[in-house]
Amino acid sequence: MAQTISLLIRQFLRGVIFAIPMAISVASMLTLKYSLWSYENLSVELATSIAIGTILSFVTVGGFTQAIARRGFFYIIQGYYNMAKRVTFHFIGLGFLCCLVICAAIFLVNIVIHMFPYTMIAVILLYFFFLNSIWLSVTVMYILRKELLFTGLIILGIIIVFILFSLLNINIIVSQLISLSLVSIASMLLVMYLFKKAELKEEKGLSPQLPKLSVTLFSILPYFTYGTLYFAFLFVDRIIAWSRNSDFMPYLIWFRGEYELGLDFALLVLILPMGISEVVLTKLMMDIEISQKAFWGDETKSMNRHYLSVYARRLGQSFLTALVSAGILCVFLRWLFDAFPTLSSKSLFESSVTETVFYIALVAYVFVAVALMNAVILFSLSQPDFAIRAIWISLLVNVIAGFLLSRWIDYYCAVLGLLAGSIVLLVLTTKQVIRVLKHLDYYLYAAS
Repeated sequence: MAQTISLLIRQFLRGVIFAIPMAISVASMLTLKYSLWSYENLSVELATSIAIGTILSFVTVGGFTQAIARRGFFYIIQGYYNMAKRVTFHFIGLGFLCCLVICAAIFLVNIVIHMFPYTMIAVILLYFFFLNSIWLSVTVMYILRKELLFTGLIILGIIIVFILFSLLNINIIVSQLISLSLVSIASMLLVMYLFKKAELKEEKGLSPQLPKLSVTLFSILPYFTYGTLYFAFLFVDRIIAWSRNSDFMPYLIWFRGEYELGLDFALLVLILPMGISEVVLTKLMMDIEISQKAFWGDETKSMNRHYLSVYARRLGQSFLTALVSAGILCVFLRWLFDAFPTLSSKSLFESSVTETVFYIALVAYVFVAVALMNAVILFSLSQPDFAIRAIWISLLVNVIAGFLLSRWIDYYCAVLGLLAGSIVLLVLTTKQVIRVLKHLDYYLYAAS
């Protein structure tokens, strides 16, 4: 019992720790007015460039991080660290190749239709490239259970920006790019060191061959697809909002700080639910493993009904946790901006647009938090196709609702598309998990 409790606590902390860098970045913005890849007083042109580069990095690398997590962790849990290293660096290499191809494509398209000035294109591509490198290495730290290292790297990066920008008065963009390059290099070196250290645990004499790359790519394609669609879902409302024509629209996309601020603070609601989701998933899979031995062959219907009941309770607990997290976040931010009115020149509650976006996005992310637990359950039972079906339909709802409402009413109504898509995502993933659990015996057999 004590061992189980200890495991669940570790899983909770693992989920929370992975989300802490997001909180550190927000805290840095509030205190220093800048973080590793943002700055409160940027011109709108530069803010637009950095935002595009950042969003592009998440969407591009999302599939590769899922592939690394899925395949790399598969070999690690079996103790095949050398195989895990080789397959991981295959995907890291493909990730960099994809990044370079996209950079070249953006540059060539800009030559033809001139979307942005070349200074903006340079900033977009540089931030895109270095953030890609960082996200790829973060995934490796996660599968090797070294999540705290990433938190340390984010803090180190912010310290480097502080030294260069605040103490040496170097331009903020130059300071951030230097810091990002150093952090990305340090991340990759750490990844190589961690794998080298992990390989020492491997039993000597074992040197199995990797499957053909084509076989590996085919097996992880569903997870790759989900990762890409998931990050597209999270960020598409920003692009819709920023591309809405206004009185002053010099480029196809024009950054709106009031919209971004509301979303950034709302994202913090995911920290606690991510930890709870890890606990719920771990406990559920442990129970399922035990139940395969506890139920006889003619008791499969009883087992399926049992886990439908367990899932209903876990779903309620996850939803309640997300709601409590949202409530705590609202109260804390209200207190923070009331107690320290000079903390930021852009208060969360001074702008009606920012406040509206914050509250709507907060509700949306509550639904997303619970839907993520559903998606991970489907992954654990080797049913990624069900998760993909849910995410692409939700993405479509997000785009259509956000686009129409932002054009009919105002740009910030794009967040209603995020809300609509999040509700659809929760409903569809819940239906898919129930579908699987109703025939759990079959899906366990298929996954074995």
